[in-house]
Amino acid sequence: MSQVCADWVPYFAEESKKEYYIKLTEKVKNEYARYQVFPPKDQVFSAFQLTSLENVKVVIIGQDPYHNVGQAHGLCFSVQPGIEIPPSLQNIYQELHDDLGCYIPNNGTLTKWAKQGVLLLNTVLTVRAHQANSHRGMGWEQFTDSVIELVDKKDSPVVFLLWGAPAGQKAAMLHNPKHLILKAPHPSPLSAYRGFFGCKHFSKTNEFLVQNGLEPIDWQIENV
Repeated sequence: MSQVCADWVPYFAEESKKEYYIKLTEKVKNEYARYQVFPPKDQVFSAFQLTSLENVKVVIIGQDPYHNVGQAHGLCFSVQPGIEIPPSLQNIYQELHDDLGCYIPNNGTLTKWAKQGVLLLNTVLTVRAHQANSHRGMGWEQFTDSVIELVDKKDSPVVFLLWGAPAGQKAAMLHNPKHLILKAPHPSPLSAYRGFFGCKHFSKTNEFLVQNGLEPIDWQIENV
């Protein structure tokens, strides 16, 4: 529990008593014991270590972690320092450049966003090496859906950036009129040209935050 921000602790404590979570924990433990699994164990909950519930202003929803060696570190779309920038993130950077004039950085580590209140949440938090979606259906989806529902209950305005069909389906769970929901195709090379490019989600997010008296996000990831 010490690994997550203090205001997430009651949520984790509550979920950990539930049957699905007990089974999920056992399955994940077995996977780490038998296979190479990403991200490293101590980084599975990075999103909750870097972004407190109180500070959540933006939610970006991904699917499951990157499955190649050294990439995943618990934040969706983000890779560890020194790792090549994946294609989807390259397209996110391109849209940031076109939308807000951000320069395209030489790294894909999005920790800066997380520290400003951007919850970078994958719907599944672990994956077997080189096997995309290998931990789908183990119980992570129930856990992350309840996270989304918890954030939806926040009194302060939150922007939900839902990219791609699976993320877009989460809109049905969001009922708080204070929040802004922005949907677009996924930034992957297969679909970015169908409407992710030109969606201007980053400027729209900041305009909404400012209108509601909140600090805008500094989206520029610096070169290292």
